[in-house]
Amino acid sequence: MRVLPGVVKQGRRRLAEVALVLAAAAALAGCSQFDQALGQREAVVSFRSGTPVSQRLAVRSTCAKIPHVDAPPLPSDLGSPYALQQLIFRIDHASDADVARLETCLDKFPGVAGVTLQDSSDTGN
Repeated sequence: MRVLPGVVKQGRRRLAEVALVLAAAAALAGCSQFDQALGQREAVVSFRSGTPVSQRLAVRSTCAKIPHVDAPPLPSDLGSPYALQQLIFRIDHASDADVARLETCLDKFPGVAGVTLQDSSDTGN
């Protein structure tokens, strides 16, 4: 069977165009995920040793009421000695004022040792 050279060239060109469109779509999807990762921020709350789980739960429930501050889900085993050793609040959409309110809330609890604010640019060297 004989194929005309012009038909083959058109088919290759069309295939190249489709491949280019697919590559562009994949790149845009990757950029979207990258942009989403860049917006991730969190406040890592550490506690003094001996702080009871009840006080850690109080910190979680009280301070999560601040706008744009999301508390982590509770672990399934609160009886574990490692339960809630740290709390990680998501503050992706929190303003500076919201973060200041969170820090003020945390200051009210004597069992809180400190808070570290991190974003997706913190690589944890």
